[in-house]
Amino acid sequence: MGSIALVCTVIAAMPSAIRQFDVFNGDADGICALHQLRLEHPAQATLITGRKREIALLERVQAHAGDRVTVLDISLDRNRVALDALLQKGVIVDYFDHHHAGELPVLPGLHAIIDTTPDVCTGILVDRFLGGRQRPWAVVAAFGDNLADQARTLGSDAGIDPAQLTVLQELGECINYNAYGDSDEDLIIHPSLLYEHVRRYRDPWDFFVNEPVLASLRATRLHDLTSAHQNQERIELPVGTIVLLPDKAASRRVRGAFANQLATAAHDKAYAVLTPDRQSGYTVSVRAPMQRLHGADVLCALFGGSGRPAAAGIDHLPRAQVAAFAAAFATSFQDF
Repeated sequence: MGSIALVCTVIAAMPSAIRQFDVFNGDADGICALHQLRLEHPAQATLITGRKREIALLERVQAHAGDRVTVLDISLDRNRVALDALLQKGVIVDYFDHHHAGELPVLPGLHAIIDTTPDVCTGILVDRFLGGRQRPWAVVAAFGDNLADQARTLGSDAGIDPAQLTVLQELGECINYNAYGDSDEDLIIHPSLLYEHVRRYRDPWDFFVNEPVLASLRATRLHDLTSAHQNQERIELPVGTIVLLPDKAASRRVRGAFANQLATAAHDKAYAVLTPDRQSGYTVSVRAPMQRLHGADVLCALFGGSGRPAAAGIDHLPRAQVAAFAAAFATSFQDF
């Protein structure tokens, strides 16, 4: 499914009596999308974010008529009830996203830019909205969302040379890595605090050179990826591989980054990375083959999960359903 809505208004400075809420996914795409927007349209805002899989964020917004809420990189469908309630109260909502949305609410006050095609991320949608004026951060967002080809194209079109793109790729991957974990205790730094570090820098290369928190992100990511390669169990299938990681914080942090790394290394294969959860089951990250980028969302939906055609997940897969998941995985990508 492609773009389902394009209703834009200029996000301008607001009177002091009106409150602004910025609600965003805590991964690289959400953080960089918001940073692009606020570099062009500064606003004092209440920040609401969380870990990668903390999707139901709009229910935390305590807004009233006339207030404005900007939402970035969280599924409208997963926030439908809270969104309807805000709109019915007269709250203005600007919504940028690339996940499954379902039918849009028919209520005044919603300004939505939603495109669910597999080769875009929210950072790219904001880049389009801003006419490319904060392009380097859109490139960081795309790299973080495992859209390396799209990131390089965006960067090349803006005159960013290959060496600079390599820096932006590492930056995007490190920022994105921080969002993974099954509890706040698993995280290196909470996404709200990481965004506060990012927002100090207009230039991502300055962030890369001067920001101390990046060294911690880089070192922990490298350690966890090394551990994942050394401690994995694999179920090899013709269409791809299911990987099981041990029950530890490093596994929960690395799950998505490891899935991205595996998918990037073998473009014709699908991957699923499973880590034990606190309910005697597994949390799952799925990546469709890079050369096809379809099917991950459909597979995960069979087991109560969600996501995008290229990348999706399951919050809780009971142990008794692992065999069924493996069978569905084996058939989900064979016809692409």
